[in-house]
Amino acid sequence: MSVVKINAITVPEGRGADLEARFVGRAHDVEQQPGFERFELLRPTAGSTRYFVVSTWTDEDSYQAWRTGQAGAHHGGSSPVATGAELLEFETVIL
Repeated sequence: MSVVKINAITVPEGRGADLEARFVGRAHDVEQQPGFERFELLRPTAGSTRYFVVSTWTDEDSYQAWRTGQAGAHHGGSSPVATGAELLEFETVIL
């Protein structure tokens, strides 16, 4: 059973392109991680300001290994684009 992590990121109006550029610059890094299955960056429409970063993993341990390793290196350093974030967590029931 796969696990799905959705990071709901609130981005101020006019800063969406900055967030997208950051993900484009590192989009393929996560693909090399053990247990990684899928990644999507969802752009808001209809007036919303929340982007959804969706990743699917074979299991929780694979996600945690990535999160505490390589992911941590990418979440620091440059100035923040988001004004808030919330992690939503799921298990796949039906494919």
